[in-house]
Amino acid sequence: MAPNPPSAPILFDRALLRARQARAAKQGAATFLLDRVAEEMDERLHAVLRSFTAAADIATPGNGLRAAIAARVGMLAHVAVPDHERDGLGLAPESLDLVVSALALHFVNDLPGVMAQIRRALRPDGLLLAAMLGGDTLTELRQSFAAAEAEREAGISPRVAPFADLRDIGALLQRAGFALPVTDVDRVVVRYDNAFALMQDLRKMGASNILVERRRTPSRRATLLRMAEIYAERFADPDGRIRATFEVVWLSGWAPHESQQKPLKPGSAKASLADAVRGLTK
Repeated sequence: MAPNPPSAPILFDRALLRARQARAAKQGAATFLLDRVAEEMDERLHAVLRSFTAAADIATPGNGLRAAIAARVGMLAHVAVPDHERDGLGLAPESLDLVVSALALHFVNDLPGVMAQIRRALRPDGLLLAAMLGGDTLTELRQSFAAAEAEREAGISPRVAPFADLRDIGALLQRAGFALPVTDVDRVVVRYDNAFALMQDLRKMGASNILVERRRTPSRRATLLRMAEIYAERFADPDGRIRATFEVVWLSGWAPHESQQKPLKPGSAKASLADAVRGLTK
């Protein structure tokens, strides 16, 4: 009997994520980044010369994305990622021709498992198009907190989620069995009066610290003040306003289909690279 596959590490408290997103929506969510992604996703879908009759949105907060792409799809179902991800997404095999997700997949504990489920749910030649936060997101805040805690508390606690980088995500698409995988990055720099204004926006996004290993006691006032000082010293523009980086990683892939382009077999080229180079040097 085969051994049970290892479980994905539990990094995120997804019940806390839902609670904080609900609180943000109730109090007035900050949606500027999600709005930007929704508009870009609509443009990218318009570049695909085909129609989508059955689609699913995986865990995108709010209704902005569904409103933005409504004209491009027939049926669009919203699918939540369960708190216990082993319960699965509940997607029927080969039931969808489009899966989208905006600023949600970076808070998934078992991203390889979710990608595999999406791949199985797509019909042949079905499309996955998603945007998630990448590795350089909030790098300034991460560095400032680490420096302040090292100074004031002689130790560093997890503050900002570990986001995947571009190469990891590209490899993940291939591992899940997607054809023609593509990844690219949109770096968004937002300016704030100070670090506390940034942290307030993160709360309004429902995106404050949800790490399972997060610190459970309130941060010391002295540490927070020092963090804001370090942030201003290292990451401020000449006018005194600070910069905050959001790295949006776009990923797309297709369920394999015989009509798709395929790479040439090794040795099938009709001309060698060496001959081409010699021709250029003549």
